Amino acid sequence: MKKIVEYFMTPISILGIECLSQVIHYIKPMKFRKAFIVTDKTLVENRLIDELLTLLDAAEIFYVVYKDVAPNPTVKQVEFGLKLLQDNGCDFLISFGGGSPHDCAKAIALLSTNGGTIQDYEGLNKAKKAAAPLIAINTTAGTGSELTRFCVITDEEKHIKMTINDWHLTPIISVNDAALMTGMPPGLTAATGMDALTHAIEAYVSSNATPVTDCKALKAAELVFRYLPVVHKEGTNLAAREMMVYAEYLAGISFNNAGLGYVHALAHQLGGFYNLPHGLCNALLLPAVMEFNLPVVAGKYADIAGAAGVPTAGLSSEASAKLVIDQIKQLNTKLDLPAKLQDVRGFNSADIPILAEHALKDICSVTNPRQASQAEIEEIYRLLL
Repeated sequence: MKKIVEYFMTPISILGIECLSQVIHYIKPMKFRKAFIVTDKTLVENRLIDELLTLLDAAEIFYVVYKDVAPNPTVKQVEFGLKLLQDNGCDFLISFGGGSPHDCAKAIALLSTNGGTIQDYEGLNKAKKAAAPLIAINTTAGTGSELTRFCVITDEEKHIKMTINDWHLTPIISVNDAALMTGMPPGLTAATGMDALTHAIEAYVSSNATPVTDCKALKAAELVFRYLPVVHKEGTNLAAREMMVYAEYLAGISFNNAGLGYVHALAHQLGGFYNLPHGLCNALLLPAVMEFNLPVVAGKYADIAGAAGVPTAGLSSEASAKLVIDQIKQLNTKLDLPAKLQDVRGFNSADIPILAEHALKDICSVTNPRQASQAEIEEIYRLLL
């Protein structure tokens, strides 16, 4: 059977300690007039955004700052941001932060040129026109949103997260400066780091994986296993932070092209229903989904065990896979992340059937290596009770 591979990638990526200053050299020749900056209040209040604003001032580029993005950006926040962009005549966007500002900015950029509501674009490649130009400056090492064609927006009325997968969403420039990440608190470091690990593992076993995505996913997993415990304990360790930048970046490239799986499909429902941090949901679900997938991808999980440094000499693929699942459970414990659904705020076991129903409709389910029934998805949730 013929398999046609399409490869999506941000045109320009800038990585390295204190690399933020380099972005202005790419922005100036583009002759943009006014930036619409999408960020959050914390990054403004702690003045982390000041370096970017100083660079724009020096280049005589005007800007408007939209700082009201929540950890799980909503339809209303997208709509408010769109009106603010249009009212101020901004001709390009800059997202500054983690996955939430990036996702919100992508949605605004898409609507600014295509019209309609963001609900119109849920699913795969629904847009007809290019989005407004977006430059994504990353301050966390986890989501990969600064370079991908995905965004996730919460419909606050339906209590669901919508996944928009559209190549038009891809930022034109991504910036990953580890110096912007040293102030991340341990909890955020842990959650975003486990998000990156989930991206790597799900992309590696995806039904749409290729040799190109496999090599990036394996290296990303190796770096997360090695450096996430370090940065969780030593937040100002710049060298380790830089390695986590490469980990999340490689994982982002991998899942941007291979797709994801049930961890993300199920996690989106927890986030949408209970407004929970995405990385925390991924960390909680990852071992359970790996156990479900194990019968069909034991060999690939054995590869992940090798990347994790788990001793597997003489062991079968299945035994090696079980060891790496245990290793991930231990990592979650070391990072002070919850192991049971009862440990997360607001969870109600009566919601499991509707959570499972929505999870199966999530676009991330399509590339999971083992397809499940609704009863099986419900059982994954119940195993975590």
